[in-house]
Amino acid sequence: MLTFVSHRFSDCAESDYVTPSLLKIVPIMCNPTKLIGRLLLATVFLVSVAQSAHADGVHLFILSGQSNMAGLKPEESFTPTVEKKFGADHVIVVKDAVGGQPIRRWHKGWELGEGDNPKQIGDLYNRLMGKVNAAIVGKQVDSVTFLWMQGEKDAREKHGDVYAASFNALLDQLRSDLKRKDINFVIGRLSDFDMQNKTYPHWTKMREVLVELADSNPRGAWVDTDDLNDGTNRNGKEIKNDLHYSGKGYVEFGKRLADAAIGLIETHAEN
Repeated sequence: MLTFVSHRFSDCAESDYVTPSLLKIVPIMCNPTKLIGRLLLATVFLVSVAQSAHADGVHLFILSGQSNMAGLKPEESFTPTVEKKFGADHVIVVKDAVGGQPIRRWHKGWELGEGDNPKQIGDLYNRLMGKVNAAIVGKQVDSVTFLWMQGEKDAREKHGDVYAASFNALLDQLRSDLKRKDINFVIGRLSDFDMQNKTYPHWTKMREVLVELADSNPRGAWVDTDDLNDGTNRNGKEIKNDLHYSGKGYVEFGKRLADAAIGLIETHAEN
């Protein structure tokens, strides 16, 4: 016994052939051109929705550290560079930096040592995150890049041996508070200011630690600052291998940070 049932659709007719032992649905008539056209339209629609969602997002850049980050003016070169790449409406730059401060002001899990003020453990991190959280309210954040210029104080206090653990703990704080594991980071390596370790006993050690932190992490990068501390500083004074950068040095520093951040974002967008 064979039962024949036909269901007519707008572009196709499907026939059901039913036998006591077998049920088959066999398309016997269809317009392939119309079907392909509709599939293409659906694909274009889905891609458009995805692009629209991405276009509404922002790239968050968090700048922090001590004096050489404090001396950086993002509006001179950093912000223009990232805005040129992503568009001004898709960039948020938050900076909070204080000169002469050790990493324990950001690392909330720092173990107190002799003379450490418990009120100054992680307090600058809390201040920084207050600014960050206020800046991203209601925003769809597509990427987060942490830009860090710090270590001079810890080189002076001989904390080079514990610095890597402290920095990684700081990154974990950011990952936890921002609820994402895909945070990029760019480190400014200490300059060639005290290569003999005379005033800052762990200066060269800290340079090595900072490079290793960046090189060992696929989401990390570092920038060279050795050529930024010669010339004329912001006060008009001639400097050579100074602790701080020249006026032009800070402008170049901002551009290097931005270029490295863009490189990380593009690399991981492709993966």
